[in-house]
Parts: sequence; structure tokens; C-alpha cells
Amino acid sequence: MTNDYRYIIFYKPYGVLSQFTKDAPTRSTLKDYIQVPDIYPVGRLDWDSEGLLLLTNHGQLQHRLSHPRFEHERTYWVQVERIPDADAIVHLQTGVKIQDYCTRSAKVRLLPEEPSLPERDPPIRFRKNVPTAWLEMTLTEGRNRQVRRMTAAVGFPTLRLVRVSIAHLQLDGLQPGQWRDLNPSELKKVA
Repeated sequence: MTNDYRYIIFYKPYGVLSQFTKDAPTRSTLKDYIQVPDIYPVGRLDWDSEGLLLLTNHGQLQHRLSHPRFEHERTYWVQVERIPDADAIVHLQTGVKIQDYCTRSAKVRLLPEEPSLPERDPPIRFRKNVPTAWLEMTLTEGRNRQVRRMTAAVGFPTLRLVRVSIAHLQLDGLQPGQWRDLNPSELKKVA
């Protein structure tokens, strides 16, 4: 691997587009946080999703980590409306029919308690009579709005979505809007 490559982990806040170009003056983009030239996100996180975004100028790695054929795991903490029952969890694990495709099997578990995350700005809508729960979902594909569509398809709409890892890479103490270069041990595993 050459020293000319850059690999950056960014904690994408809610309300930030996963691109550097501005399509509307009021929308935040990666350019508002990262002033490193010629790097691009590996995959995307929707405007209303948060968490780990990897950026690099290494095209081959970008392709390898984002193409579904390579089945790199992506783990999300997902706050959903109401408490999913065992049937819903099994359905999420075995595959959900969404539009014209069925999702691959996934690792899904109900978290026993709310994960320790920074507050979201703005906070999710709170409804006193509707409980919420947190799921940990690990997928090997990343279709457009897939996690949100999966939870909605089984009757538990997503309220908050945070990607916490891509393969072995994790946020490791970053706060929303912060970024860092990969450390040497992370770089060895990426190569």
C-alpha cells in the first residue's frame, strides 16, 4: 500500500449529506466537516442516519468495501417504535421482502438496554404512549434505506439509525462531526 492513500473515519451527524457538493445552501455536507482533498465516502449514510462513514482516495478499497459481493459486515444500532416480538426478529434475521427483492439474512438482536450514544440534534419525536426499543442489526448488503425499510416491513418503524461499525472499523470515542485517520492496526486489516 502506498503512503499516498488516505483513510478517514468520520462520525456523520444527523442532517448531513454523505457528499461534498452542496445541492442546497441550507443542507450540511461532508465539506462542512472535512477539508481533505480528493477523498470520497465508501458507501453512504442517508441524511437522517448517523454514525461511521469511511472516506478514502483508494478506489480499489472503496469498491471492495462497498460492493455487496464482498459481504463486508455493517452494524447498526436502530431505535424502533414499539417493542419487536420474537417473530419480527426472526423475520429480520431470515430476510424481508422489500419492493422487488428479499434482503439477505442478517444478524439481529434486541438490545437489553439503550446504547450509550450522544444525544441527537434534533431529538427523535417522543410519544408518551408508544414505547421504543433498540436493535443491533448486522447486514452484508447496503441497499438504499434498507434498514428503515426492513423494520417498517415487520411493523416497527425506525426512529433513529446509527452505524457503529464497518467490518472491523469502529467509531472508538468519536463524537458527531469528528473524524480521524485510521490507526496502523486498522490499516493492516484494511489492506
